[in-house]
Amino acid sequence: MKPKSLRPFIGSKNFEVSRDFYKDLGFEEVVLFHNMSVFKKDELAFYLQDAYVKDWIENTMLFLEVENVEECYRELKNLNLAAKYENVRLMPIKHEDWGSECFLIDPAGILWHFGEFKK
Repeated sequence: MKPKSLRPFIGSKNFEVSRDFYKDLGFEEVVLFHNMSVFKKDELAFYLQDAYVKDWIENTMLFLEVENVEECYRELKNLNLAAKYENVRLMPIKHEDWGSECFLIDPAGILWHFGEFKK
């Protein structure tokens, strides 16, 4: 096996709101069906579904490795997504033994980790 990509499937509480949120976050949307889109940024992608299962959504976490977590945090903060979307929250950078990360909760409650590993 020679993997080429990994594309998780995530749900949404309000599909249209989540679509707008991820476009504002900088992902390009490709509509696949009326209830599913793929969101891409460079070589990364994930599927967004018009599906809400509370326990699933509230336990979904995605880790996105970034080159510079400080720069990433500034960019996320400048987007001011929490002011535009209900339930969205950006949390400051935490420094750990392995590296650093900040956190963003999407409109449905999915927790994104934006992290940089120590070199």
